[in-house]
Amino acid sequence: MYNQPAVVQTAPKEAIYKMDPAMVQSLHNMKQQIHGLCQEHMNRPVRVQTIHGQTFEGHIVHIDAVIMYLKPMQGHVRSFFNPIGAFGQQAAFNNIILPLVLYELLVISLL
Repeated sequence: MYNQPAVVQTAPKEAIYKMDPAMVQSLHNMKQQIHGLCQEHMNRPVRVQTIHGQTFEGHIVHIDAVIMYLKPMQGHVRSFFNPIGAFGQQAAFNNIILPLVLYELLVISLL
């Protein structure tokens, strides 16, 4: 494409990491379970905690093979400032959808 270096064909390199097949199956099963639960509770208020300790509250608005999409509740949004907004008007957007990776979810609780 544009300004891309030429691709040089080389011999395959030795893998430095390969996931254990049992772990692959375990992650696949866990992802399927979470996917099913999220579909079952679509558009319901939930609290989600990630394996990194982050907590979010909102409504599950969509789920795909890898990501759960959460619409934060009023007051729980990480707003983005609109510098072009007119004086005295609401300058923050709260129509945010957070994409959360399924295999990073630790707890999903109904509110």
